[in-house]
Amino acid sequence: RALRIVRILCHLRDSDRARVAKRANHTTIQGVPGVHRAGHVHGARPHSGGLLSVMDPSERKRSGSYFTPGSVVSTLVSWAVRSDSDTLIDPSCGDGRFIAKHRNSVGIERDGDAAAAAAANAPFARVKKADFFEWAGFTSQRFDCAVGNPPFIRYQSFKGETRKRALALCARHGARFSGLTSSWAPFLVAVAGLLRPSGRLAFVVPAEIGHAPYSSPLLKFLARHFDIVHVIAIKNKLFPKLSEDCWLLYASGFGSSTSHFRFSSINSFEATKSLHSRYVSVSSDEWCDIWNSRLRPFLLSKDARTLYQNVASSPQSKRFGKVAKTRIGYVSGANDFFHLRPSQARSLGIPDNLLYPTVRNGRILPDREVTTRTVKTWIDSDLPVLLLRIPKTLELPSSVRKYLKTEKAMQARESYKCRNRKPWYSVPDVRIPDYFLTYLAGYRPIMVRNSASVTCTNTVHCVRVLSGVDSRSIAHSWQHPFVELSCELEGHPLGGGLLKLEPREVGRIALPGPHSVPEGSNNIIREAISTMRSWRHHLISS
Repeated sequence: RALRIVRILCHLRDSDRARVAKRANHTTIQGVPGVHRAGHVHGARPHSGGLLSVMDPSERKRSGSYFTPGSVVSTLVSWAVRSDSDTLIDPSCGDGRFIAKHRNSVGIERDGDAAAAAAANAPFARVKKADFFEWAGFTSQRFDCAVGNPPFIRYQSFKGETRKRALALCARHGARFSGLTSSWAPFLVAVAGLLRPSGRLAFVVPAEIGHAPYSSPLLKFLARHFDIVHVIAIKNKLFPKLSEDCWLLYASGFGSSTSHFRFSSINSFEATKSLHSRYVSVSSDEWCDIWNSRLRPFLLSKDARTLYQNVASSPQSKRFGKVAKTRIGYVSGANDFFHLRPSQARSLGIPDNLLYPTVRNGRILPDREVTTRTVKTWIDSDLPVLLLRIPKTLELPSSVRKYLKTEKAMQARESYKCRNRKPWYSVPDVRIPDYFLTYLAGYRPIMVRNSASVTCTNTVHCVRVLSGVDSRSIAHSWQHPFVELSCELEGHPLGGGLLKLEPREVGRIALPGPHSVPEGSNNIIREAISTMRSWRHHLISS
């Protein structure tokens, strides 16, 4: 089929050629549109040479398919391949962009159209249409090197039999991932298990390798099985149209082990056949015990890292989890149904005792404190900030029963959360926190005192101060620039320059004591904050 496509393409006009190739080869990843499969563009290669792109930009974005730059492909392959006789494998070869660079190659691709395109682009390679995790579980083939750009499939879509096989295969190799892992990490463990002694791997990886919890079992596995593990962080995006930042991972000397990671940070990708000679040597103990299995802190200078650890470990300083408990707000399951405007509640005749003021989203929060005056402003503006809070055992008033029979209610009760709770209309986990904490921030997360005793949705975090702790002192410490740096180090970047804080990450934020930050260190702190924000592409100057 691949050869037939190539012959047809060679006799068509450019416009017809693109249309035929597009129809023959366009696909999505495991049927999931929008999944980041950075670097894989499905296409065929006409005899005139060069890879043919068969998608326009809008289609590429919908399918999650993007070119891996040729310079990146060449760099990874030229480093991994040491001789013409070396056998190379790409475990998710897409259109064959990597295997086309070396004649003694094997590519695995689960999508039939993409596999056909790979066979056309690399006719000398052996392309196998298969689920890689299933194929890797029984093959006896072994390879000198592995390269590629595995699909960055989030755990929500990395599911079913594929995930089950992947996690089981990784467990056999001694790497145990949780069900929340993205697909690329198991790909690397599984393909490493197919290497010969002294084998090498070189891959494009998401920048999540620097902070995601599931990167920890991957890096530990690599340290146990390779004598060099080198991560190269790249500030300027390899894929400008993706929100996902991508780094490079190199490992060599399969069958040996190391107690250190090599970490380099560069502004832009540099095509080279050798690894970067300038790197920070990170001991696995320091990485695990001091930095919570994160490489992102090594984007900072040594002086900044030393200052941070000295302050954070000071007897006067405390981790946030030692003074307060952080949880997400309630999940209604149907926000537009359960959150009413005051005018709407009046027209429906909903009793006041079933309406509770809530922080619907973090945008309506003031900078420091939610007061009764704040709530009055929301009400006077007729914002949808009244939660319909119905206790499970309440005998429903007629006005509420009538509202629960509306078309809007019928739609709401079919949502996942509503149909899996009894009764469907009773929203659980409604908490009244001491503080609200924004968990998505462009500049810095803000903590707002809840003086009006309102509740909140899961768009902000609920903070309850532990018994015996002075809540005012927590709010005061939160304003210190050191806490800004701690948020950058303990949180993690999202696309678009945002910083996200999960509850477990909030618990690790360091609150400095009265005299724990040395005098004259503000410049180091500010520079470190600016560095971390620049790496998450935040554009507002600090």
